[in-house]
Amino acid sequence: MRQVERSPVVVGVDGSPASKAALRWALRHAGRIGADVEAVAVWTPPAAYYYGAEWAAAAYPGDELGAATETMLLDTLVEVTRDYGASVPIRPRVLRGRPAQELLRAAEGARVLVLGASRPGFLARLILGSVAHQCVHRASCPVLLVPAATAPRRPAATRPAATVRADHLRRTTS
Repeated sequence: MRQVERSPVVVGVDGSPASKAALRWALRHAGRIGADVEAVAVWTPPAAYYYGAEWAAAAYPGDELGAATETMLLDTLVEVTRDYGASVPIRPRVLRGRPAQELLRAAEGARVLVLGASRPGFLARLILGSVAHQCVHRASCPVLLVPAATAPRRPAATRPAATVRADHLRRTTS
């Protein structure tokens, strides 16, 4: 297990407005506590079904999905850091698997797992998405759900220059 003082703030990124708000929150929080941000995007290969039995998805071009997920993650990081500014190191990670399981694995030893909550409204707030629900109930660290509406941006005059280092990008499979 990683030491708490070196533990990152882990944020799930899927390109949605809610995940962008979560990334902004993670950047602000990590800047305040002196932590790195680990931005995680997960892709799942589609399964083929035949008479109710799941087949291996090996015939599907999974590398294309992985590459598309990598592009989405880097584009989102560039957009958010350009609009908001980043003052902390960001480690992008693209993982293959089931989103909740991979996010939980990535968040082991993290200071906090930050996820976007895309469901607006009172009644919808009572119902979590399946990934958020699993993470809230099974994570080994605190989990914060950030709604898309809470995405304040810095005024242009106070934004620092931001750099996303793609050399830290790790694409893994599980």
